[in-house]
Amino acid sequence: MYTGRAGSYGRPAMIFSATPIPVTHKLARLSCVLALCLLPALLPAQSATDTADSSSFGFSYHLPARWRSANENSALPAAKENAVQSAEKMSEKVGVACAQVVLSARHGAPPSVVVAVALPFACYGRPMTNKDLPGFAAGASEGLKQNFNVSNPVYGDYTLGSHNFWIERAVGIPKSHPKSGYTLEMTCTVLKKAAVCWMTMAADDSSLRDFESSLVTLDGEPPLALVPINAFAKEQPEQ
Repeated sequence: MYTGRAGSYGRPAMIFSATPIPVTHKLARLSCVLALCLLPALLPAQSATDTADSSSFGFSYHLPARWRSANENSALPAAKENAVQSAEKMSEKVGVACAQVVLSARHGAPPSVVVAVALPFACYGRPMTNKDLPGFAAGASEGLKQNFNVSNPVYGDYTLGSHNFWIERAVGIPKSHPKSGYTLEMTCTVLKKAAVCWMTMAADDSSLRDFESSLVTLDGEPPLALVPINAFAKEQPEQ
């Protein structure tokens, strides 16, 4: 289980930022949907899967073969409908309705979970840019507090090819299972066709390593590990 240090399994110890980025994008209701996406951890595993790939979203993501897809969360459609009904702004209603779970996979016992969620711009009605990323990602992160007691968050940013990423890692205690502890990690970016967040609820360092080191292809660029080792560390000037 994550111990609250950024330097797990060899990471640099310097944190990029210990201050959360303000939620500026008007997608607060979307966070409620993203929070529910981790619930498939409680459902039985199904057929093996190692890839989420869709031209509709502009990315592919490859997990190790030992990870297995999870049942679709039957509560998600109802939760989305409730969030749509309670949203105050049309942009919030559309954002919630358009959010799609692209991948939901689990591994081990107690189960670790990986989820990829996309907001396709063709559905949302307008594209996002890099200036929208901090608010979109921070809003999604806030949604995790629906189901977890979150502590010791650390933040960072990094680039993969031409894409900027926002990332957060924290300790998460499920409100329904207060004796269990997990590493929660979320990283988000803006692609040409969609805004995408990858999330994990990792029960151990091995599962967190799988999440971070699995290859992702973004808008047709060469594949790279989803999270580089310096994601939470400032670059040190050369001496």
